[in-house]
Amino acid sequence: MADDRPDDPPQYTRYRSRPRLPWRRDEALGAPRDEPAKRRPWPFRRPERVQRRRRPLTVGRVLRFLALAVAAWLLVSLALFLISAQIQSAKISDAADAKLSGGGYPLTSPNTILVLGSDARTKDTAEPGAQTIGQASRSDSILLLRVGGGANAQLSVLRDTVVDIPGHGQNKINAAYALGGPSLAIETVETYLGIDVNHLVEVNFANFPALIDSLGGITYTGNCVISKINGGSRNGGYTLRLKAGTHELDGEQALALARTRKNDCRPQEDDKARARRQQKIMTAIKDKVISFETFIRLPWVSWAAPKAVRSDMSGPTLLGLIGAELIGGNAKKYVLTPSGNTTLGDGGAGLTVDDATRQRIVDRFLQG
Repeated sequence: MADDRPDDPPQYTRYRSRPRLPWRRDEALGAPRDEPAKRRPWPFRRPERVQRRRRPLTVGRVLRFLALAVAAWLLVSLALFLISAQIQSAKISDAADAKLSGGGYPLTSPNTILVLGSDARTKDTAEPGAQTIGQASRSDSILLLRVGGGANAQLSVLRDTVVDIPGHGQNKINAAYALGGPSLAIETVETYLGIDVNHLVEVNFANFPALIDSLGGITYTGNCVISKINGGSRNGGYTLRLKAGTHELDGEQALALARTRKNDCRPQEDDKARARRQQKIMTAIKDKVISFETFIRLPWVSWAAPKAVRSDMSGPTLLGLIGAELIGGNAKKYVLTPSGNTTLGDGGAGLTVDDATRQRIVDRFLQG
């Protein structure tokens, strides 16, 4: 029987393969060699952030950002104004508040506002005839505003105008403040002019310079002025010197100019010139409020403005008054011009205004 087995056993070649690394894949599967596999994330590993494409900076995006910034700036300023105004509104006496007739919202309805400033001086530096702080002081300035509902007018009443003060007989109109405070001053003005006073504003001379300084000063144009307030700088007061022309005034200068009664540069001036200067200062303040510079300073101005006055008006009402003044255009300015002189019982000299002149000017004032 033939042997079917091959004569020689088959020869085999033995190959030793290298250990397969985790990231090496079989080329037969089509995967590229030497490409590490993606790591499986650990449970606490943060996923890789996907880079987002930055949106291009466009004019629209810039304008939206500016609008948001302006809105935030205005809201901060509004909040400061309302808080400051609320603090000051609580300082008006109940007697004065009872004399006021209220009125509509100043932004939409015509209102008559009485603005008073006191002429109290520091002790030992008072000008002749002026009261010192702590004593009953006369009103240094008497100004009426007619604003709201399209009206915008100012009426100055000279401090030496002789009127009937209820319960006290004839005297200078500025004496009403000394005799009975703001409540009697309101009643006297209403009786003399035959009008209703809706709101009261008392200028706080101690804080008035801070308001002007918060605005960055005001621009004033007028005649030359040499004024010695409280006896002048040599006596512990203040001396103001202005050449004729345009000047940038800080708070102390603006206050001294508003209080100037005797102008050594123009001795012929009377109290009408003083009233005109006060009206110019108010116009200068208004012009500065609507400037771009004031917008940059707006939060500081919003906090300082209510502190410069004492008023029966709350924050929203006072804000409406300011808004009505700003959008009302240039105010029509009137001064109750005296028509004669008179001598008071104590020998002092006063000014008189005839009935026809008084009624004509008051009618123009009320028309705005």
